[in-house]
Amino acid sequence: MRKSGWTVATGLGSLVLLLTACGGSSSSSSSTASDTATQGTAVSSASTGSSSSTSSPASTANAQATSSSSASKQTAEGQPSSQAGVTFPPVGTTFLIVEHSNLGWVMAKADGYVVYTYGKDSKGGAPTCTGSCASAWAPVTGMPKPGPADTFPGTFGQVTGAGGQKVVTYDGYPLYTFVGAKPLSTKGNGLDGVWHVIKLSESDISGA
Repeated sequence: MRKSGWTVATGLGSLVLLLTACGGSSSSSSSTASDTATQGTAVSSASTGSSSSTSSPASTANAQATSSSSASKQTAEGQPSSQAGVTFPPVGTTFLIVEHSNLGWVMAKADGYVVYTYGKDSKGGAPTCTGSCASAWAPVTGMPKPGPADTFPGTFGQVTGAGGQKVVTYDGYPLYTFVGAKPLSTKGNGLDGVWHVIKLSESDISGA
């Protein structure tokens, strides 16, 4: 009986050891699989990050082309105009020239319209031809400048007229044009005994 009991006990002990060994093996296998999955995830993440952070050759070429295009555009826009050496007169400049008319050489605007002085104006004073008078005799306005080929014995200036406009003067007298007259026409000369052209000479033209 003692031998049989020992045998049973021994058998039971072996069974316990066997079950314990199987459980440990299962746990170890589970742990190994879990570690392998974790490592796989880490490797996959690292690979993805490396891929996303590395630019493809095509995108790099596009970026370089865009940068080069922008630089070229800025350079082109910054280049001076082909007319950079040309000097234009300020806006509002009025050129006065020497023109030949049926009365001889007279002063005119660059567009050919002969200019006049008004006998009722005073030297250095404001224009007195205003209202209905100004509708027939328009004051010459702007910044006066002699034509490039002309020299005048008198001097040009400005005086403030009606409405604050700057009227051109010659030797202190305001200048006007006869409204409706054609270029080089002097039909307003002597009208009402108070309107007069400004007579000049051919010598007032440079190189004449």
